This record gives sequence, C-alpha cells and structure tokens, in this order.
Amino acid sequence: MGGAPKALLRLPSGETFLARLVRHFRAVGAADVVVVTGHEADRVAEEALRCGARPVHNPSYADGQFSSLCAGLDATPTGDLDALWLALVDAPGCSVATLRALAATFETTRAPVVRAVDGTAHGHPVLLSAALLPALRAADPSEGAKPIVRAYASAAGDVSVHDPAAFLDSDTPEAYARLCAFVVD
Repeated sequence: MGGAPKALLRLPSGETFLARLVRHFRAVGAADVVVVTGHEADRVAEEALRCGARPVHNPSYADGQFSSLCAGLDATPTGDLDALWLALVDAPGCSVATLRALAATFETTRAPVVRAVDGTAHGHPVLLSAALLPALRAADPSEGAKPIVRAYASAAGDVSVHDPAAFLDSDTPEAYARLCAFVVD
C-alpha cells in the first residue's frame, strides 16, 4: 500500500481513511472517538488529534487486531456507555446513512450486535452493546472478537443496507481502488 499506514491512505476527496471514519462517527453522535495506534504511532496519532479523536497507543500491536481492541477498551470509560462502535481503519467506506440505520436499530432493539448486512455479507463497523464488554475482555486472544460477535449476532441486529462500500476493506491495492470507486462522501 505504498508504505503508508492504512489510517493515512487517502480517498479520492483527499480525506484520509481515519479522518473519514472520525467525521462519520461524530456525525452520528459519538461523544468519544478512540483511535488505537500501533505501527507509525506518531503519524497516526497526529492525524487522530487533527480530526478531534483521542489516540491511544497499543505497544503490543504486533500481537494482532485483538490486542488493539483491548487497548481501546482499556482506554474507554464505560460507566455511562450503552454501546460502542468497533471499526477497522482499512474499512472506512460505510456511509453516515448506514451508521444512522445501525444506531436506530440499536436504540429500537437493544440487540447486542448491530451490523450492516447484504445477503450473507456482514459489513463494518459493528455496534456492540456495552453488555458485551465482559465477554470481549475475557475473549481468547487467539480468536479475538469474532466468536463473540457471531455468538450474539441476531436477526434483530442485522440491518439490511445497500451500501457497497460498507462491505469493502483495503488489504490490497486492488481492494483500495475498489473502495475508492464506491466512496462518494
């Protein structure tokens, strides 16, 4: 991906992946946006601060995605928390309209896992009830959060959307090009 951290990759608008995610979460009322840094932490933290997010460094980032989730959870005050968004920085395509649909579904159903679906595909980000925090904290690090998300997913929390970019990530240059073709805002 050209040596740049995925958080700093640019969309056709010139906006970074990270800036888009933060902007969209703020648009749906997220009070605190935590960005977990790892590789090239200083550059990513600088962008997070520029966007109004709170950077938290994960010194164990080489241990994998789940270690970053744990670092983010450890830095998140949970006293009044109803739910939290879990986003992957290489999947910044979800529209504000889709995020609003997910938030509305959570408010209506209180489903423990709320996610965008299109057929059998599941998108990002996911909205997780704070009731799942103990299970997430106790998860097997070798398996991460996926078994918990799968165990608590339900028809009540699956939101059918037509938002192709919500189902795309950027693990390869080809996938990055596909994502850029779908991102419109």
